[in-house]
Amino acid sequence: MHRRTLLGTAGSAAVLTVAATPAAAQLFGAPEPDLWPRWQAHDPDSTARIDHGTWDALLERYVSAHGDGINRVDYRGWGNSGRAGLRSYIDALAAVPVSRRNRAEQFAYWVNLYNALTVDVVLDHYPVDGIRDIDISPGLFSDGPWGRALVTVEGVELTLDDIEHRILRPIWQDARIHYAVNCASIGCPNLQTEPFTATNRETLLEAGADAYVNHPRGVAMVEHPFLPDRLTASSIYDWFAADFGGDDAGVLAHLRCYARDETSARLADVETIDAYRYDWALNDSDS
Repeated sequence: MHRRTLLGTAGSAAVLTVAATPAAAQLFGAPEPDLWPRWQAHDPDSTARIDHGTWDALLERYVSAHGDGINRVDYRGWGNSGRAGLRSYIDALAAVPVSRRNRAEQFAYWVNLYNALTVDVVLDHYPVDGIRDIDISPGLFSDGPWGRALVTVEGVELTLDDIEHRILRPIWQDARIHYAVNCASIGCPNLQTEPFTATNRETLLEAGADAYVNHPRGVAMVEHPFLPDRLTASSIYDWFAADFGGDDAGVLAHLRCYARDETSARLADVETIDAYRYDWALNDSDS
């Protein structure tokens, strides 16, 4: 879930707030979807199922919901006793001939692989304040691990950026993908406590959208003593505005689809988003 940012680091300024202006949208950009045709191959008649049982057990053991609405990861415990299981799961996924699976199986495969690789790369460098401190991507101005090849599938090396921006986003064209892939940060939508599967995809996507939109890190009305209240939204809606309709009107329409109770009331008469923010601190249960 690579977001190219030029200000703030997990170690010094983990919370990044940016005014909602066209210049800011250009400065704090993100990769555009760029279809990799090689991964369009699929078999709609395939009935083969991919086993995510190991990932299910790991998520149940090391990911927990906290009272503040944010799921946190026990990276310390995972590194001490669950690392072999994680590596075994990633290796098993890498061995799957995913191009010969149906679309529903493929979606779950890519989301789970992305999230497992993200946990794995954090464990490689733990303890760490935030994922953006893991500067292993190639390039002088690289940031984080998203550009580093982390897995080989069907003989092709893949990065996290490849999975998100060249496979998931362009093939499925579903904005809710941003509620499924997790970048190991407090500001990110939750890492689910169960794996995606071909049968629960819609349920988990809807649950992820509902949880995030109705949480302050997704949408918040910031009160000001002398000025009108300001609507602040997650930077995800700025970085990936094109996926959510392309402008404030599109983003707000998406948010209203999921807003409940107080959030719904606050969005009723809003026409613009005043600012965006994102907390890059690690989603660590020890923090």
